[in-house]
Amino acid sequence: MTRLSHLDQKGQAHMVDVGEKDITSRQAVAESTIEMKSETLDLILSNALPKGDVIATARIAGIMAAKKTSDLIPMCHPLPITSAKVKIEKTSDTSLRVEATVKVTGKTGVEMEALTAATVAALTLYDMAKSADKDMIITSTRLLFKSGGKSGTYTANSP
Repeated sequence: MTRLSHLDQKGQAHMVDVGEKDITSRQAVAESTIEMKSETLDLILSNALPKGDVIATARIAGIMAAKKTSDLIPMCHPLPITSAKVKIEKTSDTSLRVEATVKVTGKTGVEMEALTAATVAALTLYDMAKSADKDMIITSTRLLFKSGGKSGTYTANSP
């Protein structure tokens, strides 16, 4: 049976010691989708909501979230992120897709940082547009890609 790395011999949670790991270039890409009414998407894309530029604010929130992941997820190591990018694109008349890409040169990966960035950007889209549509649904948050480190490269299967 595979033992989870964040559990010690007694099954108690602990932070993994990465001190002996090699420093490598690492990257992770994650996505999140938010579904909404077509009218809400039109308001977002035309900057017609009272809170301002929803897309720009969500992009900045995602980048900030990537940098703060270790403050939010208890066993994450604080990392000197070298790049955090968030793209938000229309994928249908009723949805936006957030894609977060995070890079680091270090001893542990940035999967959680990419997932956190995508999630917080989607949450910010919700927050900025909730006055127009409280029925929005954030869906399909997942890791798409990771590279670097001992486990190598991972690419998600199509949903």
